[in-house]
Amino acid sequence: MSRTKKILYTILALVIVAQFFGPKKNQGDQTKVNAFFEETNPSETVKLVLKESCFDCHSNYTKYPVYNNITPVNYYLAHHIDEAKEHLNFSEWDSYSDKRKKRKMEEIGESVEEGWMPLNSYLWLHPHAKLTSDQVVAVTDWVKFMQVKYNMDENPQ
Repeated sequence: MSRTKKILYTILALVIVAQFFGPKKNQGDQTKVNAFFEETNPSETVKLVLKESCFDCHSNYTKYPVYNNITPVNYYLAHHIDEAKEHLNFSEWDSYSDKRKKRKMEEIGESVEEGWMPLNSYLWLHPHAKLTSDQVVAVTDWVKFMQVKYNMDENPQ
């Protein structure tokens, strides 16, 4: 057997074995986002946007697609989700300080208004998560309302 064939068979064997291993899945408690919903009181439109376009990466619960069972795709997704949750985790909202909540609301508004969230790499395989102009307006209006609320809480009369 040639050296090239041995290398290819070894790589194939490693790929097959790798399919039996994978990263820990992001399958926490879905109800943890309720604290966020209770505090921020989004409209049904905004709630739907958050559920469809944000929570898979920015909460402790991900609805995984079928292709997540393929290594190395599952490692890529796990890394992507971990990175997203470092920036904002709606499931951990109640543990954020008021100052951090205010900043996160600003970032939500900026990222949606400027169109860099949801990420294009997410939209390729989740086209339903692409926001319409009406959804962008609904989210940014809600964020502006919440910013006023947080400013009022900071400066009580």
